[in-house]
Amino acid sequence: MNLTRRAVLATALLGAFAAFPALAAKPLTIGFSQVGAESEWRTANTISIKDAAKKEGVNLKFADAQQRQENQVKAIRSFIAQRVDVIAFSPVVESGWETVLREAKAAKIPVILTDRAVNVTDPTLYAAFIGSDFVEEGRRAARWLVERAAKTPDRTFNIVELQGTVGSAPAIDRKNGFAEVIAANPKLKITRSQTGDFTRAKGKEVMEAFLKAQGKDIQVLYAHNDDMAIGAIQAIEEAGLKPGVDILVISIDGVKGAFQAMIAGKMNVTVECSPLLGPQLMSIARDVVAGKPVPKRITTVEGVFPAEVAAKELPNRKY
Repeated sequence: MNLTRRAVLATALLGAFAAFPALAAKPLTIGFSQVGAESEWRTANTISIKDAAKKEGVNLKFADAQQRQENQVKAIRSFIAQRVDVIAFSPVVESGWETVLREAKAAKIPVILTDRAVNVTDPTLYAAFIGSDFVEEGRRAARWLVERAAKTPDRTFNIVELQGTVGSAPAIDRKNGFAEVIAANPKLKITRSQTGDFTRAKGKEVMEAFLKAQGKDIQVLYAHNDDMAIGAIQAIEEAGLKPGVDILVISIDGVKGAFQAMIAGKMNVTVECSPLLGPQLMSIARDVVAGKPVPKRITTVEGVFPAEVAAKELPNRKY
């Protein structure tokens, strides 16, 4: 066959493929169930995932669980029925996933966890977990307080704690990490601890109750996320106290609102927990579908930001 005839044949084949779009590569379809929109962090997390999917040409089926586990279970079952390529979700709580994850496994649909972990007896029910080390975040928050308390060794610090959603991985782990570090220091005592459900409004409400019950005998607020801390700051101010001065404010997430509060002198430190997981999720999902080996646990790299660096760091924040 001469070169001219080969060129004609090649052109004809290309035309045939173009005439049948089904022969083209099928786009990756991911079903994603989000916890909700309870905070600045969660909003940034959702934007990151949607933007990364669009950039990567991924068909994203998105479901907002509105902080209800039953909504997430329904969404996952819907994704199974739709035969998506990958199911990803950020679980509202740690437990209660065994049955639906077994259904996904039976359907041969891999599952990727983002941000929060699950408690299951069979670790093969999910392919990978992408997110932060919540226990270490709690430890980092406590280490900052230990260093601060060392400057006034004769002073006792009564700590009130705003926990995240009951049963959620970050609430459990951030509490345990913090408690682990302060346990060695008898001058640091958690006097009250209650859930603020990761929301600004609930954080304010619970802090008001703490202040009524304990008066001015609170030296530290430890909040499991920035939104609760910002709500609590409002309550502290309304009680006639100065947040960041009369009551040290320690929080986790590292959203812009926290940096603005630190610049205003109302918060002392925030421990970073990056929500920008979208690009990692798309990459891992492609690898899983391709049958490539992926790490079971993928930890994001994060830092600790005290008030002293807030003004310099704020322009760098993406969420």
